[in-house]
Amino acid sequence: MELNNLRPSIGSTKNRKRIGRGTGSGHGKTATKGHKGQKARSGGSIKAGFEGGQMPLQRRLPKRGFTPLDRVEYAIVNVGQLDIYEAGAVVDTESLITNGLIKSARLAVKILGNGDLGRSLKISAHKFSQSAKDKIVAAGGTVEEIV
Repeated sequence: MELNNLRPSIGSTKNRKRIGRGTGSGHGKTATKGHKGQKARSGGSIKAGFEGGQMPLQRRLPKRGFTPLDRVEYAIVNVGQLDIYEAGAVVDTESLITNGLIKSARLAVKILGNGDLGRSLKISAHKFSQSAKDKIVAAGGTVEEIV
């Protein structure tokens, strides 16, 4: 087998239907479009969602919900992930990025209480859950909220 004699396998391709090429072809005269009507005309396509002038479904249904303009998205870090730091270390946005716990400083950082913390750390973030605060303080660390 070489590139110059490659063929599609038998039965995998069909000949295209040549419409409007005379009555002998079996697809002449109306060219498989039937008689008259919108679909028989040139440019006679119907837009998606058009229901013949009836109010379309997407306009009959009510609009729901909205996105608040003052919504703040947070990069989430759990207390258990902070165990990679040595005791007494300062944990801030820059150190979280360098250690790969968050991707960029674009989002605000929120510390959640999932996991255990075995060392005292000085942690500064935009938000803390109550359980995260409790675990950090119980381990001898300090919590600083960035405003």
